Amino acid sequence: MLTEQQAQAEAAPRFTHKQVLEILAGLMLAMLTSMIATSVVGTALPTIVGTLGGQDQLAWVASATLLTMTASTPLWGKLSDLYGRKFMFQVSLVVFTVSSIAAGFSQDMGQLIAARAVQGIGAGGLAALPQIILGDVVEPRERGRYSGYMGAVFGVSTVAGPLLGGFIVDNMSWRWTFWICVPLALVAFVVIQKVLKLPLVRHDTKVDWWGATFITGGTTALMLLLSLGGQEFDWNSAWSYGLGALSLVMFGLAVVAERRAADPILPPRLFRNRTFVLTSVASLLVGAAMFGALMFLPQYLQIVKGMSPTGSGLMTLPMVLGLLVSSILVGRFVSQTGRWKIFPVAGMLLVALGLFLLSRLHVDSSLVVVGLDIAVLGIGLGASMQILILAAQNAVTRSDLASTTSGVAFFRSLGGAVGVAAFGAILSNRLSAELISLAKAAHLPLTGGATPSLGSPDAISHLPAPVLEVVLEAFTRAIHMVFLVGVPIAVLAAVATLMLKEIPLRSSQTTPA
Repeated sequence: MLTEQQAQAEAAPRFTHKQVLEILAGLMLAMLTSMIATSVVGTALPTIVGTLGGQDQLAWVASATLLTMTASTPLWGKLSDLYGRKFMFQVSLVVFTVSSIAAGFSQDMGQLIAARAVQGIGAGGLAALPQIILGDVVEPRERGRYSGYMGAVFGVSTVAGPLLGGFIVDNMSWRWTFWICVPLALVAFVVIQKVLKLPLVRHDTKVDWWGATFITGGTTALMLLLSLGGQEFDWNSAWSYGLGALSLVMFGLAVVAERRAADPILPPRLFRNRTFVLTSVASLLVGAAMFGALMFLPQYLQIVKGMSPTGSGLMTLPMVLGLLVSSILVGRFVSQTGRWKIFPVAGMLLVALGLFLLSRLHVDSSLVVVGLDIAVLGIGLGASMQILILAAQNAVTRSDLASTTSGVAFFRSLGGAVGVAAFGAILSNRLSAELISLAKAAHLPLTGGATPSLGSPDAISHLPAPVLEVVLEAFTRAIHMVFLVGVPIAVLAAVATLMLKEIPLRSSQTTPA
């Protein structure tokens, strides 16, 4: 027997196809805004440091946003349960927009880092709430064709961010990298205000403050370790061990708090749901493989192939097109048939294949070959990412929709942080070893101490020919290992999805069996 509160949560509003498209337009605008604003800054960082100084704080500009975005993602889902989807979505847009404006006006690195941290909080909401709102307005069976368009937004922003950043740095002030997306955010706010009409469900329950504190604290400690380990402090150091221990303690306390809370942020019953657990594991692995590859592929293109940042951004177009086409086609097929399991399994195997092909690149590899390899990667990502969220949503009641969606998004972001940190350490260690080995074989006076002083891609390109040849070969071998390590990670994600029970997508928002 459902309580009155649960019955309200299970009641689904009805929207026409036109209304859904209007709502989807607003959600996609908001997602595009946050994703572009997150990626556009990378191109401008050297210019920003040149203006504001603070080279030693450079890592924090990127880490602050990633840290707060990951830590806040689970909270937005529960807050939307308590205070309404539309209201919290608009709050996240306002937080993101105001902090973006503040970042553009920063006068020193401290102000910029603080603004970026707040920007990450808003981005956490914009990462989770669009998927939750889509789950509210569309039945699971029809959700596939719409979620495919959301998946395409990721691909577009992957290219648009760096390209836009390069254009702004070349033609405008770097401050516009933070301001450029503000008009899009305002349009998204107005569109959602006009077209999204959801019933306000009032919950007579207290906010799970203890759970929020421990989940956020544990995630923050872990993200600090992953983001700054090996850069600001050694992995084998008191800082690393202290942050690792703190994260374990905080997560342990979070488990206790969530078991005792009347309305927990991440309900323990979700972890007894086989589909939620497996999609979360798969999403964590997908995040590690995806962000690891996307972070280091531009380095290969710029350092080894001598491409400009804009050129390396354009080289990701095959991946974007693959992701765009596969996510839309898969979404439509899933909506027509109600069957979905084959796609994340096949998708993750394609991701593994794409990473394996990338691991076989050489210094003289054709750009056509590079483009085909990353197209395979894009097709795999498009076939799997959104379907994992859809499968998780389909396996829970409407009352758990927000917690489930934000939980899966949280694990994907966490996987991305783990992947970037792990692959970065692998690249650095392998590069140092290869430089020493190749330099010794070529009788060049190059040692491991030269590794951190290689400099920018432009500086590397001006090295003496014999040294340049060694550096390019060493970097290529190092990047081989990065992509090769991603292969078993993607295969494990395929195994996790293979273990899923295929629950046919429901044609209504009724409670799943």
